[in-house]
Amino acid sequence: MPRKSILVVDDDKPQRDILSEILTDAGYDVTPAASGEAAMKFAKERSFDLALTDLKMTGMDGIELLQHLLALDSSIIVILLTAHGTIESAKEALRRGAFDYLQKPFDRDQLLHTIKRALGTLDKIDVEIISASPKMEAVKKMILKVARSNSTVLIRGESGTGKELIARAIHNQSPRSSEMFQAVNCAAINENLLESELFGHEKGSFTGAHAEKKGLFEVADRGTLFLDEIAELNISMQAKLLRALQERRIRRVGGTFEIPVDVRVVAATNRDLRAMVGDGRFRDDLYYRINVLSIDVPPLRERREDIPVLIDFFVRKHTKNTSRLIKGLAPETKRILHDYGWPGNVRQLESAIERAILLCEGDLISPEDLPSEVRQESSSVATGGFKLPAEGINFEEVEKNLILQAMDQTDYNITKAAKLLGLTFRTLQYRLEKFGIKRPDEKDGKEEGEE
Repeated sequence: MPRKSILVVDDDKPQRDILSEILTDAGYDVTPAASGEAAMKFAKERSFDLALTDLKMTGMDGIELLQHLLALDSSIIVILLTAHGTIESAKEALRRGAFDYLQKPFDRDQLLHTIKRALGTLDKIDVEIISASPKMEAVKKMILKVARSNSTVLIRGESGTGKELIARAIHNQSPRSSEMFQAVNCAAINENLLESELFGHEKGSFTGAHAEKKGLFEVADRGTLFLDEIAELNISMQAKLLRALQERRIRRVGGTFEIPVDVRVVAATNRDLRAMVGDGRFRDDLYYRINVLSIDVPPLRERREDIPVLIDFFVRKHTKNTSRLIKGLAPETKRILHDYGWPGNVRQLESAIERAILLCEGDLISPEDLPSEVRQESSSVATGGFKLPAEGINFEEVEKNLILQAMDQTDYNITKAAKLLGLTFRTLQYRLEKFGIKRPDEKDGKEEGEE
């Protein structure tokens, strides 16, 4: 594991040198900066796991530096050093996103303990989320930052990218970690039953309600409630959810009184909620309520560095409770898995590895053990003859153009177009919303024939 990088900022050279020496001896990769301005120059050239900065400095002070650092890289951890007379300023820095502050004078052990506590949370997330890519490392740092607050979080990403895993990591790193984590897939429950699932119901409130039932808001009281696929809520349920979030009170179906609840809500979607707000399919007030903090999870094809470590993890996971002895993958198998587009992302990769282990007859997984769609795309890419021009391309324009061609060829049948493109229905639906692609005869979000 690479050494954690720390930016040490202090305009007092003796203090800066002492801090740098202590942290270097402790095994950290240290970059000293003599001012806030110098620190920002370093931060623009490379990323840091943590910044340790004095609060009172000539020129840019610690709070101003904190704001600039977070604006540049919202995942950086910031700890401030403060004298007795600036405690209130340090507390203000906590409200603005600092991890902690240390009051001078402090000793070596206190300094190292605070830094270890801050960076140690990253190590815990490393166990929960397997990755090796810079993009996912940034996601891990963002998890740590949002976990400290009670604000709602919106996790955005394609199906299969691991949004629930990230929601659980947020809960596990938060002050609510000792309480319940409850998850519900808003698309998997009949809309007539979803209100009861979330808010509960009283006995006799509807046919089949033979006893009172607590909803997930009550069950998760003082804990975290994860609402997956929140875009699937109808407008009526969106209004009820908004009220629960604003008032922090719920009313069971058939109930006559309100119940106070203390729940941290984390929501997730694979759709473009902003576009849905524009089309009138998602309430703008609910969108802004759930999007206080947000995390964007990149698809697997944009973080291919993660594929080898995920493969190793899934091979160990799915051979652990079997008698199979799988040493690894044949070189050609590794190439195919690396080059495949993975429209189903990490979930699809795990499924492919599990299948390959079951079908493998030797101790190395061969290409023949992989699902046919994975092998076929690899063959198509290998023989397609496409060469990237020296001047480069606009990838989004190429992607949009291919989607338009597929939709035109299939008379805007999403299922058929997705098959042509080697995508899942939901992935193509997400891209159609992303690029604002609609049927030529579709007006204002209405299908042909609607009044």
